[in-house]
Amino acid sequence: MLSKRIIPCLDVKDGRTVKGVNFVDLRDAGDPVELAAQYAQQGADELVFLDITATHERRKTMIDMVKSVARQLNIPFTIGGGITEIADAEALLNAGADKISINSAAVRNPQLIEDLAKAFGVQFVVLAVDTKHVNGKNMVHLNGGRLITDLETENWIKQAEDLGAGEILLTSMDHDGTKAGFDCSLLGKINKMINIPIIASGGAGSTEHFTEVFQKANVDAALAASVFHYGEILIPDLKAALKRNNIPVRI
Repeated sequence: MLSKRIIPCLDVKDGRTVKGVNFVDLRDAGDPVELAAQYAQQGADELVFLDITATHERRKTMIDMVKSVARQLNIPFTIGGGITEIADAEALLNAGADKISINSAAVRNPQLIEDLAKAFGVQFVVLAVDTKHVNGKNMVHLNGGRLITDLETENWIKQAEDLGAGEILLTSMDHDGTKAGFDCSLLGKINKMINIPIIASGGAGSTEHFTEVFQKANVDAALAASVFHYGEILIPDLKAALKRNNIPVRI
């Protein structure tokens, strides 16, 4: 059985790591390059960096950060935010990123998924999906969760897989930052529908939540931010707990 992955996520704004609750009330959580190095030393399997207010003016800042992170890290990392065309992805991959994550741009132009997969290979393309429960349905949201679409989450993820997405990063906005646990029922449902890896995001508050999402939803990876940034969960302790629960992890 493949090892389950533990992935710290660093939301980056103006060159700093930030974290909020339900996508709002952001507060500073440190320097992203320093945090990345610490997580690599602790035993993180991968990292995800999301430029949460990405614009073309800031793209140069992100490329400089990617180069700095690539010099520090010996584990794979994904960059997302503001990628709207092949050239954006190419610049980040050339700077040292291992994968790119797309979200809003893919909804507006689904062809982008196929274009990126053809240009770089499916393993480079992570589709990030921000989902929220609205009137009994799971609906895709854009722009950092500020804009609801008419896309049902399950349908969009299936379409993205067909277009060539290599991995799904699924964030439950209802659970994000609450530390009340992952949305195991939705994650499990979607995991049964698709044949590509799924990364669970939104709601991690304890080591038990990680155990639960791997056991109940059988996801490939679990991602968290604040519990790692503020030292509430240490990755070596988390992996030891998962191992005790017979969940395969890389120590």
